[in-house]
Amino acid sequence: MKTFVRASWMIVFAALLGGPTHALAADLSISIDFPSGSGRVQEIDRATRAIRLEPTPHKGRGWSCWWFVKVAGIAPGETITLTVGPPPWATPDHAAYSIDGGKSWLQTGKGERTKTNITYRQKIDAPEALFAWGPPFTPDDAAALVKEIASKVDGRDGVKAEVFELCKSNEGRSTPAVRLTPPASTDGARSRGLFVCARQHAWESGGSWVGRGFADFLVSDAPAAVALRKRTIVYFVPIMDIDNVAIGAGGKNQDPHDHNRDWTDKPVFPAVAAAQAIIRTLDKAGTFDLFVDLHNPAANDLKPFFFVSEQDQLSDLGKANLNRFVAESVKQITGPMALDPKTRPSGPAYDKNWRAISKNWVGANTHPGVVALTLETSWNTPNSNIQGYKTVGGQLGAAIAAYLDKKD
Repeated sequence: MKTFVRASWMIVFAALLGGPTHALAADLSISIDFPSGSGRVQEIDRATRAIRLEPTPHKGRGWSCWWFVKVAGIAPGETITLTVGPPPWATPDHAAYSIDGGKSWLQTGKGERTKTNITYRQKIDAPEALFAWGPPFTPDDAAALVKEIASKVDGRDGVKAEVFELCKSNEGRSTPAVRLTPPASTDGARSRGLFVCARQHAWESGGSWVGRGFADFLVSDAPAAVALRKRTIVYFVPIMDIDNVAIGAGGKNQDPHDHNRDWTDKPVFPAVAAAQAIIRTLDKAGTFDLFVDLHNPAANDLKPFFFVSEQDQLSDLGKANLNRFVAESVKQITGPMALDPKTRPSGPAYDKNWRAISKNWVGANTHPGVVALTLETSWNTPNSNIQGYKTVGGQLGAAIAAYLDKKD
């Protein structure tokens, strides 16, 4: 998959006749021939150093809202103008950009909106730059992260950490995952069970970065993290919809449905079936307590919040445990993106396929005291960047540790 576009000689000729020029600037070019690349160029104006693009449409692969492009031919120090849209889901106030090949990501200044598009203007001190809807997190990043977790944890305090393949996707891609197994208890205390996953909707890259922050907490020397590892079976999957992330498709509402509407007795997606099997096994063994699914919400949701099951779907114990976990999370997730204490139900009024949403399936197919919920971390704020996401993830880890420590 590749797009490569250069400014037309007609535009250059017009500039020579009196339009604005960049005397020493080279032709701008756009490419997307890399993992998660997406973007269909509508226009490049060499004279004004302006680019107009939209997310690459992928028929049947969900919302066309994710874009991630490489711009080459930049005269270092010049300002690049990038216009994106529609749809509105593709237009965050601040886009992400990188001038070091994706090693680090910054935010553009606030874009200027019209009814259908947004325009970013960013000075670039490099001959090329990457621009994206948000900081990308690719399948290679997922594979590297699970290996890092295992290398930092395995053997410490008797904990076994194993990288494993959750599944092969429908298109044959490996879905990286990691499992932490605590040492056998010497005092008869049971092991707890935790399953954390991200990117059931491929375009929501912030979910993987929140997962990265959770992972940083999990492997840290913080006393709460050490205690969590020593008593908890942990499963972590940084990317569930590996196929759409790989090709730069949105994934949300794909055909016949997306991963987070696939939690049924006959899942379409191997990642969902594999996650269900793990959760059933843990629950049958009496070692399952908590399921957290990491997402990004709507553009106008400026605080992180939890989606939860309808109250009438929960037992009294389930309600009590859910309330305790949310209260603990409010204490821990304090900013720069502080958790909204008000949860939101996702039942029949939310979606006709509500029973097939992951947390609702988990709640209906595990013991009554299990807590299952979705964390939606805001993507359209000045703090919706790698550091902001990782901070939320680390604070989530602290909340998980505190909740499980007080549970028994």
